[in-house]
Amino acid sequence: MSSMTEVSSLTGRLLVATPALADPNFDRAVVLLLDHDEEGSLGVVLNRPTPVDVADILEGWGDLAGAPGVVFQGGPVSLDSALGVAVIPGEEGTPSGIRFRTGRVDPVGFRRVHGAIGLVDLEAPPELLSPALGSLRIFAGYSGWGPGQLEAELADGAWYVVESEPGDVSSPDPERLWRAVLRRQRSELAMVATYPDDPSLN
Repeated sequence: MSSMTEVSSLTGRLLVATPALADPNFDRAVVLLLDHDEEGSLGVVLNRPTPVDVADILEGWGDLAGAPGVVFQGGPVSLDSALGVAVIPGEEGTPSGIRFRTGRVDPVGFRRVHGAIGLVDLEAPPELLSPALGSLRIFAGYSGWGPGQLEAELADGAWYVVESEPGDVSSPDPERLWRAVLRRQRSELAMVATYPDDPSLN
Protein backbone atom coordinates (compact mmCIF):
# COMPACT_ATOMS: atom_id res chain seq x y z
CA MET A 1 0.00 0.00 0.00
CA SER A 2 1.48 3.31 -1.03
CA SER A 3 1.97 5.98 1.59
CA MET A 4 -0.22 8.40 -0.39
CA THR A 5 -3.37 6.43 0.40
CA GLU A 6 -2.55 6.56 4.09
CA VAL A 7 -3.16 10.28 4.49
CA SER A 8 -5.27 10.36 7.61
CA SER A 9 -7.91 12.97 6.94
CA LEU A 10 -7.69 16.17 8.92
CA THR A 11 -11.04 17.40 7.56
CA GLY A 12 -12.82 19.44 10.20
CA ARG A 13 -9.66 20.15 12.18
CA LEU A 14 -7.93 23.47 12.64
CA LEU A 15 -4.49 24.37 11.39
CA VAL A 16 -3.04 26.97 13.71
CA ALA A 17 -0.01 28.82 12.33
CA THR A 18 3.07 28.35 14.47
CA PRO A 19 5.37 31.30 15.18
CA ALA A 20 7.81 29.56 12.77
CA LEU A 21 5.49 29.92 9.75
CA ALA A 22 7.09 32.55 7.50
CA ASP A 23 4.32 33.01 4.88
CA PRO A 24 2.69 36.42 5.55
CA ASN A 25 -0.60 35.10 4.09
CA PHE A 26 -0.83 32.84 7.10
CA ASP A 27 0.72 34.86 9.91
CA ARG A 28 -1.19 33.78 13.05
CA ALA A 29 -3.82 32.20 10.83
CA VAL A 30 -6.39 29.72 12.09
CA VAL A 31 -7.47 27.58 9.13
CA LEU A 32 -10.51 25.30 9.18
CA LEU A 33 -9.83 22.34 6.88
CA LEU A 34 -12.91 21.61 4.78
CA ASP A 35 -11.29 18.89 2.70
CA HIS A 36 -8.11 16.87 3.13
CA ASP A 37 -7.10 13.71 1.32
CA GLU A 38 -4.29 12.39 -0.86
CA GLU A 39 -5.29 14.80 -3.62
CA GLY A 40 -4.63 17.85 -1.47
CA SER A 41 -6.31 20.10 1.04
CA LEU A 42 -8.71 23.01 1.08
CA GLY A 43 -9.56 25.27 3.97
CA VAL A 44 -10.56 28.76 5.00
CA VAL A 45 -8.79 31.20 7.32
CA LEU A 46 -11.20 31.95 10.18
CA ASN A 47 -9.52 35.08 11.53
CA ARG A 48 -9.10 37.48 8.60
CA PRO A 49 -12.15 39.80 8.54
CA THR A 50 -12.30 42.32 5.68
CA PRO A 51 -14.04 45.72 5.78
CA VAL A 52 -16.65 44.49 3.24
CA ASP A 53 -20.18 43.85 4.53
CA VAL A 54 -21.74 40.57 3.41
CA ALA A 55 -24.95 42.47 2.55
CA ASP A 56 -23.04 44.59 0.01
CA ILE A 57 -22.01 41.62 -2.13
CA LEU A 58 -24.55 38.87 -1.44
CA GLU A 59 -28.16 39.92 -1.40
CA GLY A 60 -30.21 38.13 1.23
CA TRP A 61 -27.28 36.59 3.10
CA GLY A 62 -26.24 39.63 5.12
CA ASP A 63 -28.87 39.11 7.80
CA LEU A 64 -27.80 35.48 8.25
CA ALA A 65 -24.08 36.15 8.67
CA GLY A 66 -23.06 36.33 12.32
CA ALA A 67 -21.28 39.32 13.87
CA PRO A 68 -19.09 40.79 12.60
CA GLY A 69 -21.26 40.61 9.46
CA VAL A 70 -18.36 41.06 7.09
CA VAL A 71 -16.74 38.92 4.44
CA PHE A 72 -13.65 37.07 5.65
CA GLN A 73 -10.58 36.44 3.50
CA GLY A 74 -10.49 32.65 3.39
CA GLY A 75 -7.07 32.50 1.77
CA PRO A 76 -5.04 33.62 -1.22
CA VAL A 77 -6.77 31.39 -3.85
CA SER A 78 -9.81 32.53 -5.93
CA LEU A 79 -10.35 35.80 -4.10
CA ASP A 80 -13.21 36.66 -6.46
CA SER A 81 -15.29 33.67 -5.37
CA ALA A 82 -17.39 33.43 -2.22
CA LEU A 83 -17.71 30.40 0.01
CA GLY A 84 -20.30 30.01 2.74
CA VAL A 85 -19.48 27.96 5.83
CA ALA A 86 -22.27 27.31 8.29
CA VAL A 87 -22.90 25.47 11.51
CA ILE A 88 -26.12 23.47 11.53
CA PRO A 89 -26.43 21.34 14.63
CA GLY A 90 -27.23 17.75 13.76
CA GLU A 91 -25.86 14.26 13.77
CA GLU A 92 -22.51 13.60 12.18
CA GLY A 93 -22.37 11.29 9.22
CA THR A 94 -26.01 11.74 8.27
CA PRO A 95 -26.20 12.32 4.53
CA SER A 96 -28.31 15.25 3.38
CA GLY A 97 -31.95 14.40 2.96
CA ILE A 98 -31.93 11.51 5.41
CA ARG A 99 -34.14 12.12 8.39
CA PHE A 100 -32.54 12.34 11.80
CA ARG A 101 -34.21 10.46 14.60
CA THR A 102 -35.47 13.87 15.64
CA GLY A 103 -37.17 14.16 12.27
CA ARG A 104 -34.86 16.93 11.03
CA VAL A 105 -33.37 16.92 7.56
CA ASP A 106 -30.33 18.87 6.40
CA PRO A 107 -31.69 21.79 4.41
CA VAL A 108 -31.34 21.98 0.65
CA GLY A 109 -28.16 23.83 -0.24
CA PHE A 110 -26.15 22.58 2.75
CA ARG A 111 -23.43 19.93 2.54
CA ARG A 112 -22.19 18.66 5.88
CA VAL A 113 -18.38 18.53 6.01
CA HIS A 114 -17.60 17.55 9.59
CA GLY A 115 -19.84 17.35 12.61
CA ALA A 116 -22.08 20.41 12.66
CA ILE A 117 -19.95 22.28 10.08
CA GLY A 118 -20.80 22.36 6.40
CA LEU A 119 -20.73 24.32 3.16
CA VAL A 120 -23.61 26.46 1.98
CA ASP A 121 -24.61 26.77 -1.66
CA LEU A 122 -24.81 30.56 -1.99
CA GLU A 123 -26.89 30.13 -5.15
CA ALA A 124 -29.67 28.58 -3.04
CA PRO A 125 -32.41 30.88 -1.73
CA PRO A 126 -31.27 32.10 1.72
CA GLU A 127 -34.75 31.61 3.17
CA LEU A 128 -34.43 27.84 2.62
CA LEU A 129 -31.47 27.72 4.98
CA SER A 130 -32.24 30.47 7.45
CA PRO A 131 -34.50 28.43 9.80
CA ALA A 132 -31.79 25.79 10.30
CA LEU A 133 -28.64 27.90 10.48
CA GLY A 134 -26.79 28.02 13.76
CA SER A 135 -24.31 30.45 12.24
CA LEU A 136 -22.97 31.47 8.86
CA ARG A 137 -19.74 33.01 7.70
CA ILE A 138 -18.91 34.13 4.17
CA PHE A 139 -15.34 33.79 2.87
CA ALA A 140 -13.74 35.35 -0.19
CA GLY A 141 -11.14 32.95 -1.49
CA TYR A 142 -9.74 29.87 0.18
CA SER A 143 -6.48 28.21 1.14
CA GLY A 144 -5.35 25.29 -0.96
CA TRP A 145 -2.53 22.76 -0.87
CA GLY A 146 -1.55 20.27 -3.56
CA PRO A 147 -0.91 16.55 -2.91
CA GLY A 148 1.57 16.13 -0.05
CA GLN A 149 2.12 19.90 0.28
CA LEU A 150 0.35 20.30 3.61
CA GLU A 151 2.04 17.15 4.96
CA ALA A 152 5.41 18.73 4.08
CA GLU A 153 4.46 21.95 5.91
CA LEU A 154 3.33 19.93 8.93
CA ALA A 155 6.64 18.08 8.91
CA ASP A 156 8.42 21.46 8.83
CA GLY A 157 6.56 22.55 11.97
CA ALA A 158 4.57 25.30 10.24
CA TRP A 159 1.21 24.32 11.76
CA TYR A 160 -0.30 22.94 14.92
CA VAL A 161 -3.24 20.62 14.22
CA VAL A 162 -5.98 20.88 16.84
CA GLU A 163 -9.65 19.96 17.13
CA SER A 164 -12.15 22.55 15.98
CA GLU A 165 -15.20 23.59 17.94
CA PRO A 166 -18.40 24.73 16.21
CA GLY A 167 -18.03 28.19 17.76
CA ASP A 168 -14.71 28.78 15.99
CA VAL A 169 -16.45 29.36 12.66
CA SER A 170 -18.56 32.18 14.06
CA SER A 171 -16.20 33.66 16.65
CA PRO A 172 -17.44 37.24 17.23
CA ASP A 173 -13.86 38.24 18.06
CA PRO A 174 -11.82 36.76 15.19
CA GLU A 175 -8.72 38.84 15.99
CA ARG A 176 -8.38 36.91 19.26
CA LEU A 177 -9.06 33.47 17.78
CA TRP A 178 -5.40 32.45 17.38
CA ARG A 179 -4.68 32.93 21.07
CA ALA A 180 -8.05 31.55 22.15
CA VAL A 181 -7.64 28.28 20.22
CA LEU A 182 -4.11 27.76 21.56
CA ARG A 183 -5.10 28.68 25.09
CA ARG A 184 -7.73 25.93 25.29
CA GLN A 185 -5.25 23.16 24.42
CA ARG A 186 -4.28 20.87 27.28
CA SER A 187 -0.63 20.82 26.31
CA GLU A 188 2.39 23.04 25.91
CA LEU A 189 0.50 24.75 23.08
CA ALA A 190 -1.34 26.78 25.69
CA MET A 191 2.03 28.44 26.40
CA VAL A 192 2.44 29.47 22.74
CA ALA A 193 -0.63 31.69 23.11
CA THR A 194 1.55 34.06 25.15
CA TYR A 195 4.06 34.39 22.30
CA PRO A 196 4.75 38.09 21.65
CA ASP A 197 3.53 39.66 18.41
CA ASP A 198 7.05 40.59 17.43
CA PRO A 199 9.66 38.31 19.02
CA SER A 200 12.43 40.79 18.16
CA LEU A 201 11.00 43.21 20.73
CA ASN A 202 11.93 40.91 23.62
